[in-house]
Amino acid sequence: MKKFNIRKVLDGLTAASSSSSAASAQSGNRENDMIQETLQSEHFQLCKTVRHGFPYQPSSMAFDPVQKILAIGTQSGALRLFGRAGVECYCQHESGSAVIQLEFLVNEGALVSALADDSIHLWNLRQKLPAILHSLKFNRERITFCHLPFQSKWLYVGTERGNIHIVNVESFTLSGYVIMWNKAIELSSKTHPGPVVHISDNPMDEGKLLIGFECGIVVLWDLKSKKADYRYNYDEAIHSVAWHHEGKQFVCSHSDGTLTTWNVRAPAKPAQTITPHGKQPKDGKKPEPCKPILKVEYKTTRAGDPFMILCGGLSYDTVGRRACLTVMHGKSTAVLEMDYPIVDFLTLCETPYPNDFQEPYAVVVLLEKDLVVIDLAQIGYPIFENPYPLSIHESPVTCCEYFADCPAEVIPALYSVGSRQKRQGFSKKEWPISGGNWGQGTLSFSEIIITGHADGSIKFWDASALMLQVLYKLKTAKVFEKPRGKEEKSSTEIVDEDPFAIQILSWCPESRVLCVAGVSAHVIVYRFSKQEVTTEVVQLLEVRMQCELNEVESPECGGEQVSAVSTPGTSSSPQTSLPQSHPSTSSNNSSDGLRDNVPCLKVRSSPLKQSPGYQVELLIQLVWVSGEPPQQITSLAVNSAYGLVAFGNGNGLAVVDYLQKTLLLNMSTAELYGSTDPHHRQPRSPRKTRQPSAGEQTSKRKLHPLTNNHDIYMDNSFSRSRSSSVTSIDRESREVISSFYFCDSLSKKSETVAVPSLWVGTSLGSMLAIALTVPSTPEQRMQQPVGVSFCGPVVRLKGGILRMAQLDASGTLLPHVYESWYEPNAPEEERERPRRRRPTTPPSSQENPDCQYAVVCSEKQAKVVAMPSQNCVYEHNITETSFVLRADVVTMTAGVGIACFCANGHIMTLSLPSLRPLLDVNYLPLTDMRIARTFCFSNQGQALYLTSPTEIQRITYNQETCDNLQEMLGELFTPVDTPEAPNRGFFKGLFGGGAQSLDREDLFGEETAGKASRSLAQHIPGPGGMEGMKGAASGVVGELARARIALDERGQKLGELEERTAAMMSSADSFSKHAHDVRQSLAIHHDSCFVK
Repeated sequence: MKKFNIRKVLDGLTAASSSSSAASAQSGNRENDMIQETLQSEHFQLCKTVRHGFPYQPSSMAFDPVQKILAIGTQSGALRLFGRAGVECYCQHESGSAVIQLEFLVNEGALVSALADDSIHLWNLRQKLPAILHSLKFNRERITFCHLPFQSKWLYVGTERGNIHIVNVESFTLSGYVIMWNKAIELSSKTHPGPVVHISDNPMDEGKLLIGFECGIVVLWDLKSKKADYRYNYDEAIHSVAWHHEGKQFVCSHSDGTLTTWNVRAPAKPAQTITPHGKQPKDGKKPEPCKPILKVEYKTTRAGDPFMILCGGLSYDTVGRRACLTVMHGKSTAVLEMDYPIVDFLTLCETPYPNDFQEPYAVVVLLEKDLVVIDLAQIGYPIFENPYPLSIHESPVTCCEYFADCPAEVIPALYSVGSRQKRQGFSKKEWPISGGNWGQGTLSFSEIIITGHADGSIKFWDASALMLQVLYKLKTAKVFEKPRGKEEKSSTEIVDEDPFAIQILSWCPESRVLCVAGVSAHVIVYRFSKQEVTTEVVQLLEVRMQCELNEVESPECGGEQVSAVSTPGTSSSPQTSLPQSHPSTSSNNSSDGLRDNVPCLKVRSSPLKQSPGYQVELLIQLVWVSGEPPQQITSLAVNSAYGLVAFGNGNGLAVVDYLQKTLLLNMSTAELYGSTDPHHRQPRSPRKTRQPSAGEQTSKRKLHPLTNNHDIYMDNSFSRSRSSSVTSIDRESREVISSFYFCDSLSKKSETVAVPSLWVGTSLGSMLAIALTVPSTPEQRMQQPVGVSFCGPVVRLKGGILRMAQLDASGTLLPHVYESWYEPNAPEEERERPRRRRPTTPPSSQENPDCQYAVVCSEKQAKVVAMPSQNCVYEHNITETSFVLRADVVTMTAGVGIACFCANGHIMTLSLPSLRPLLDVNYLPLTDMRIARTFCFSNQGQALYLTSPTEIQRITYNQETCDNLQEMLGELFTPVDTPEAPNRGFFKGLFGGGAQSLDREDLFGEETAGKASRSLAQHIPGPGGMEGMKGAASGVVGELARARIALDERGQKLGELEERTAAMMSSADSFSKHAHDVRQSLAIHHDSCFVK
């Protein structure tokens, strides 16, 4: 292991950083300055792990009835596969084209996908990370529909021109057999029938293919004779077709909301025509047309009436009605309303064989933003409880935080209170999508993800072992009065919509104290309790934050301690009375009629019943000041050991004592500098005296939700690299509070003992320190005020400060100070208040007084500063052309480092304390601000971001996790025997009444059908290997699978081997015969010589 000297500076640093580091070199014992770094570049590797959430913009769906696996395709070419709870997989087509159809090779571990770019792909699902084996790109025709019969290797592909091509899924080559549209329809027809919208084979006769054309023509095609047996004509366009399992009838759904039932041998007219949702006129006329029935499925049962399941078909007078799924069973018709439009649905049946009674038991309904499974076997058709984490987007995600290696008891505690929130009325049966197996390897630490949402809700997720499960949901909006309509909307609100949206989260896992900041300039402190309480009046503190630079009186740097500092018009006493709901009284308006001293949201006036879980401790609201709305909060931190919460914005910062419910500190950023202010500040321009109109107010606050520091402030020197979403010129020069860090530190140069401190980072690159005097005993803490002492600036960096942390003299990360959790609602005599935990700070010596190091990371660079001398000992310029969006000081098994995500897509890690670059990967170009706002790192090499509005992508930068990823991932394919085929019965077998099989190989093979035109489609070998396809399988299905999914290369090699073997055998026979003849002639010659 390499050792680094704090006195020396890394090679490659700029001259400025070298000079500053050289000036900070400390004299003293060399051995005391040596810090051994254990984190090396070989400990890092970047890779994606799992993707959670609902597939964004789904477009298609398929189900393997034997493997019990569900596949969903999306409009962006993504493929999501689901098995039992915890078994999920994500794949992506390189082209990014929409997936229009999916077809499983049932029980063979393979899937065919058809894309909008007219390509089809064969996926190998027998490996943990599925890969494409073959691709076929059609050049001259557009794909509209595909059909793969059960236990067949021939895929029917219908096109926009009305033709049907046939693909061998083993070799992914086209057959010469083509069904042309002009041969399928009547020769007398002069119009084109339109695209192929349906293909299926007769369940009882594989040689009969049913072809549906968009115009309303259906053709029953005889594959052997290559001609149409019957043609069925209807005036309305066709959307889907479904067979009765006996193969004597089929049902079509049409664009006018009708269902037509046809007898196969009676093509003249439908046997029955119904309009499920049409109003039947009394005079016997045709019912009024309805909306199109987009899909119909016809499923039979052995013991009762068949099921007819359809989507669409509602009457046109139901404008505004939600999408519905209709279940017709016997004489009953159930209309099931859905929350979102229906994309597709599938009926799950007991048998995979189409020629047997189907026995449907569930319907999987794919909605635009949800997945619903309906139980057909229970009265009322209840839905199954969904085990997948598909509700991430229930309300849009506005922020998220990731906590790896958190206390083990937190997850059970959250689960115990969250389990009481579960809905009732679900089906009592087990989730029917139950295929696959869980991974073997697991991570040894607990992981929690917290998501904040636009409706003010917060969700806690158990993210351990590469899974995701919701633990608990908190609704912060319950604290406020909700307007019943838009006309009741308060004129003091500062956002157009979602006034309760969560903007920033600060959570202490050890104490379970939670603090959130919302877009309406409010902060709520929560405590975790296992007991239910009713709060009569919500504890409220109103804070008046303003920044008048021309009136600032700078305090002395390092001046005397004060119990509270207030700006004019701000009270440091607790304000527990409810605010006025509207600035209608003179006390809420200034002398010139402008809004003043009113918060943005009205607090709940009725008693608040708080269930076990997170309960409101204190609500803090920023108020309007002289007609100006409060600035949105840009930074937030809570500390349970001190009982303090700090928050800041463009006006300054405030520190609140949430135990005593008092305002401890409220001041502008300029006041923190005192006489050492490095910035030349201009007085604020006088404001217009008129009251802004509602339109002007809302135009200022278009930044919500998902607003972060990069939307609120810009540094003058780096404005060119900023996002275009920042438009306010006023924000460019304003110094915004960008980060906080509570710690026990040596913030003053004269200090020898660490004291409670608050480090403050600003958007102009300054790190300042505030020393705090916190009473030591619980009794004193509730009675005596917390003292404050200003220490001034510590260090300056380029760009806004993003993250601060603290190392001890040995280079070890000092954990944050906290107070362990206790039950806040327990009686005082039963309450055991654990003493707060402090990191140990070794006493400083005269030779080397520095015994702590401050780690500061900004948008441009990182510095390590010795404390208390405040000398910069290490400096590293992270980026020159871009800027850092997220930086975290993270703990790995091998040591501590800084992880950074830049706007140019690079993910980087630096060692501590020497700031050596260890990893730099161009991972993800910043194409969406959603990624920038939700990207977060955590300990043990874990990270995540919101890759779409509905999905979380987790990644790892830990080499060990990458190496063990295959073991941790679940398996989709498991060896299962295919159910036995239905018994034909004695008489059907005797008289030929059962299902008729077809030798498709004889029909579609190259010997009979010839080769297809090479210009029609291009074969592209896939990158996926075949090792997974040769995986273990049992019974007959194993032999079938191995036979059907064999590589064409393997087949060619076997063919060549057979030919060579045959040639060698022939040659050997010839040689043997020739040798035998020679031997006989020699023997005769020998005998004749002997006679002579």
